[in-house]
Amino acid sequence: MGNQMKTVAAQTRMDPSAAPSTTQRMVHSWRNRISTAHGGAQSGIITVSVFRQIVLIMHSVFRRFSFACLCLFSAFAAAAQETPATIDPAVFQQCLGALRSSGVFSGISEDTWQRHAAGLNPDASVLPLLDRQPEFSLPVWDYLAMLVDPERVSDGRAAYRKWLPVLHKIEQRYGVEPAIVVGVWGVESNFGKITGGRPLLQSLGTLSCFGRRQGYFRTEFASALRIVQEGSIDAGKLNGSWAGAFGQTQFMPSTFLRIAVDFDGDGKRDLIDSVPDALASTANFLRKAGYAPGEPWGHEVRLPAGFNASQAGRKNRRSMAAWSTLGITLVNGQPLPTTPGNTGLLLPAGAAGPAFLVGRNFDALYSYNASENYALAIAHLSDLVASGHDIPGFATPWPTDDPGLSRAENRELQTLLLDRGHNIGQPDGLIGAKTRAAIRAEQSRLNMPVNSRGGQKLLRALRLK
Repeated sequence: MGNQMKTVAAQTRMDPSAAPSTTQRMVHSWRNRISTAHGGAQSGIITVSVFRQIVLIMHSVFRRFSFACLCLFSAFAAAAQETPATIDPAVFQQCLGALRSSGVFSGISEDTWQRHAAGLNPDASVLPLLDRQPEFSLPVWDYLAMLVDPERVSDGRAAYRKWLPVLHKIEQRYGVEPAIVVGVWGVESNFGKITGGRPLLQSLGTLSCFGRRQGYFRTEFASALRIVQEGSIDAGKLNGSWAGAFGQTQFMPSTFLRIAVDFDGDGKRDLIDSVPDALASTANFLRKAGYAPGEPWGHEVRLPAGFNASQAGRKNRRSMAAWSTLGITLVNGQPLPTTPGNTGLLLPAGAAGPAFLVGRNFDALYSYNASENYALAIAHLSDLVASGHDIPGFATPWPTDDPGLSRAENRELQTLLLDRGHNIGQPDGLIGAKTRAAIRAEQSRLNMPVNSRGGQKLLRALRLK
């Protein structure tokens, strides 16, 4: 999903089995709330008794602050560890009222607020998604199989050919090669086909009041309102991912305000309906992230037997000469090339899987979504779009006996599940809750490990039954 949002999954989680006392939770919640740079902990609907305790504690700890202010904000403190199944609209409206008076929203006019924020309803369905980003929840071989498959390569080459004149102009201005821009486009939205259908203001408003990282989402909520206020994009068209990313190349609202450009010259920055604006904005992002024109993102390499994997790490940089002295070669056995700058050794599946030496252009891709798997998907797709290779994959296979499925294979899996009576809807290659439930049922029936994962083993088993 979505871009420029530091992984939520990387944030520290509290262990429910070692839950602190109610008082500890309340104090911790308040401390998190006044430290907006780090967001908040899980929020929920609190009881009247807990609310009274919060008021008493806050009054004793922060005597200098107004009692009324304390009452207002403590109502949204994280008094529970579980995400609520539902959100009380009244509590949500109280939170929105508190947000309106905060400095984050000072640049939003009253007219904009009343038209686009004041009447929002909460969407509790976005809260569980905070911990389900595929970049961090899927095995790397599943993630790459899903995002870089023959279909996406074929579609990428078609998009490349269609938009090559525009891409050349973008390269001239920003110094980012066409295939790299197309790679980002393909991974982020399947070349504009899947941009997300959630109303951004509703999602961001909800995440500003509940869940983790509320401070972060409040900034994005305010930024989304500014986008509407400046007239770049109509509120009714501002739809995207659950986390707030939108458009052909999935910018977060704050990134849009800083980075987006009007490349088609119509006077508006539009990442939704203008492909030139979206692609040029992506190139501008990468340039500002340190992308170096003409440099490779990296190289697949071969490790010597017995290599000490503790020397790996994207940030553990060495020169190519230094890596060569450790016995590392290109994957075809040829010596490492002489390239400027230092590189880090990336082992996304450990020393037994594919290995890569990556440089600053890989870092630029990483900055788009703070995931090495994500950056690798873009890099791999870009290479395939620019080359004559049709079959995704690396020279070194992934260390698994159950590789992931492409979208075509996922559609086949869904068709086989439908044939067995599972009501999962039309096959679309996207594995949702209904498909995962059907997978679990079939895994149980076939005496396979029940893990909700559709891999090659399950697909082969269903083909035979």
